[in-house]
Amino acid sequence: MSIRAEMRSLRPRAGLRSRVRRVQERGVRILTAAFGAALAWWLARDLLGHPQPFFAPVTVVVTLGLSYGQRLRRVSELVVGVAVGVLVGDLFVYLFGSGVWQLAVVATLAMTIATFLGAGLLLTIQAGVQSIIITTLVAAPDQAFSRWLDAVLGGVVALTLAMIAPAAPVTRPRRDIVDLAEEIGAVLHECTSAVREGDVEAADDVLRRARGTEAMIASLRDGAGAANEIAAISPLHARHRAEVRLISSAINPLDRCVRNMRVLARRTGVAVRVGEVVPEPYLRVVDRLAVVVEELARELDQGRLGIEVREQLVRVGRAAGRGEPGATLSAELIRAQVRSMVVDLLMVTGLEYADAVALVRAE
Repeated sequence: MSIRAEMRSLRPRAGLRSRVRRVQERGVRILTAAFGAALAWWLARDLLGHPQPFFAPVTVVVTLGLSYGQRLRRVSELVVGVAVGVLVGDLFVYLFGSGVWQLAVVATLAMTIATFLGAGLLLTIQAGVQSIIITTLVAAPDQAFSRWLDAVLGGVVALTLAMIAPAAPVTRPRRDIVDLAEEIGAVLHECTSAVREGDVEAADDVLRRARGTEAMIASLRDGAGAANEIAAISPLHARHRAEVRLISSAINPLDRCVRNMRVLARRTGVAVRVGEVVPEPYLRVVDRLAVVVEELARELDQGRLGIEVREQLVRVGRAAGRGEPGATLSAELIRAQVRSMVVDLLMVTGLEYADAVALVRAE
């Protein structure tokens, strides 16, 4: 069995690992939402005296069941959406009763009011959904507006938990940035392997893998934005503010780095497909960059900025500055992308662009 066939045989197992990891990653959110739902139910039933406070736990689960990206803003938006929908529904049912035409009018009013308030699509939908539920689940006359109070209570619980939840939303961006750095290193190794073996299928695979880093960058941006929100608001996470700022400042140069890496991967595929020769010194410098990026990932995983790898990056960048006579277009583009990636990675370690370029060009 070939190595590629063996790798394909391992995919179901890798899928299982990814599912387990996804459960682990979402475990904090699941437990937080479940605890918040129980807390909201208890507060509404025992403190407010509502016998069936359905909307209190539902509001908590709906608002906390979110991705980390822009979490507090989305939580706030959903709380408002739920509250608007429940209030409009309760008020309309109290005045006009429940029925087919009432349902249509209530849904229209709730979504119109939400839109008028400047709501996004998520808030508007929630307002409509909650108003429909209110209209179809008729409350007893003595419970008018109790459901709106339950929704508000659930929203308060959700917002509170979003700010004081465990540090996972704040520390997650560090894990994301480490994963991205490790992925860059792996892609570079696969590029040189595909060229050395002349494997067109491997070159296509590595290009697809390189393109996948775009989603990783988007996830990192969302996670860092959420971490900044939480660290700025929650005193419990104040100690993470400096780290979150450093990670946020590294995102743009990392974005440029993976864009350059995708160009390198694309030229790798061209070289393999048309049989262009890439000099071995060029491949060695790509491999060296991969090793340094992996070292940078370890530094970032320890909460350090990666200053310790600057010298190694500079050596790789200078080595990539030495061309080979008669090198093909693809080979020269690969070499140029290495130098560009080195500059980007030096900026990840905290250098300004001009300083990074000067270090790479100096001899």
